[in-house]
Amino acid sequence: MDTTIGIGFLGAGTVGGTLIRRLVDDQPAISAKTGLDLRVVKVAVRDVSKQRSFTVPEGVLTADPSDVIDNPDVALVVELMGGEDPAGDLVARALAAGKPVVTANKALIAARGPELIAAAESSGVPLLYEAAVGGGIPIIRPLAETLAGEQITRVMGIVNGTTNYILSQMETGESYPEALADAQRLGYAEPDPTADVSGADAASKAAILASLAFGTWVGFDAVHHEGIDRLSPADMEAATDLGYVIKLLGIAERHGSGVNARVHPAMIPGDHPLASIRGATNAIYVEGPSVEELLFAGPGAGGEPTASAVLGDVIDAAREVLAGAQVAPRIRFSPGDIVDFGDIPTKWYVRLLVVDAPGVLARVAGAFGDAGVSIMSVRQEGRDDTASLLLITHRAAESSQRKAVEAVDALDVVHEVAAVIRVVSDEA
Repeated sequence: MDTTIGIGFLGAGTVGGTLIRRLVDDQPAISAKTGLDLRVVKVAVRDVSKQRSFTVPEGVLTADPSDVIDNPDVALVVELMGGEDPAGDLVARALAAGKPVVTANKALIAARGPELIAAAESSGVPLLYEAAVGGGIPIIRPLAETLAGEQITRVMGIVNGTTNYILSQMETGESYPEALADAQRLGYAEPDPTADVSGADAASKAAILASLAFGTWVGFDAVHHEGIDRLSPADMEAATDLGYVIKLLGIAERHGSGVNARVHPAMIPGDHPLASIRGATNAIYVEGPSVEELLFAGPGAGGEPTASAVLGDVIDAAREVLAGAQVAPRIRFSPGDIVDFGDIPTKWYVRLLVVDAPGVLARVAGAFGDAGVSIMSVRQEGRDDTASLLLITHRAAESSQRKAVEAVDALDVVHEVAAVIRVVSDEA
């Protein structure tokens, strides 16, 4: 039986270039292990004259994506362009043509997942996206297949290596600008780091994780997200003193019959498995009644780890092509409620800069109480004209916590609400 599978690429940047190089250089080893003869047929790039990290025969590179999608020798399409446009329409065209698609494009899946999954089902071909979340960490297949029968209660993870590196550096005393500059120098952060530091990148991944974990599609727009750019070494130090570590977390939880997904900085206990994850590493923590607690951890970014995950999907899709059978979706999504973040019980750490005078704490506590939030602990630092109040609240509705902080911010004895960070130690 002929086991040759022609592969077409849409995009050949860091991940695409690494994968193409592996398919070319490691072809004998891949064939010996899988029985597949994977051949790079066409590669669509913006600039065919640009120097590449890989070598392919003349005529393989093209500037026209249609040369990939419409090529009869391309049996499988790998999309690594990134973004929603034009990647989304090109993936839809490939699926409509009956060609399986492998992608690492988290923004595309989070934004247009249901449409593209339906197109894949209609054509009876796979749409695989293991590398869209967590880089080299296998998490999509475990959630969609291995844990499909588990009643997962929460998925919580560090899903952005850039922000985790920055926060790790800030734990050592670096300021946010210093840590960001280090991340850019090392290639962890892009020249424009907005998608990472704003939490948007993690929100796309949280949307995908929530959808797979709970079987209800959660789009990007349904994920509340905040970034790390307002955090300071003072907050990192305070967290350490209180026995916590600050991480940017993607959290997806079941609440009654509904689902909530969100991304924000969070204080987690120092002995939590996620607390020890440093540098550009990613880690995803899954909780359920039967499996109890599972931790998936490893390199979450970079050409090699992500290319490895894409290659696994390519091999899987190639086997489906050779089998010639109609492929059903790995998981089906049913209607469900998206629970508003404002209705979720949360616990807050709040750092206030206040006038150092008698009665200030009473007024602050009164404002919290009026909003229905009680204070669990308080610590005062500093003297002279300005003092810092470090508060941790009891659990209350997120909307009540926000209302309380808005009221405190309006007090004439409060100079500034310097930081608000959720505490997730007792959330479930």
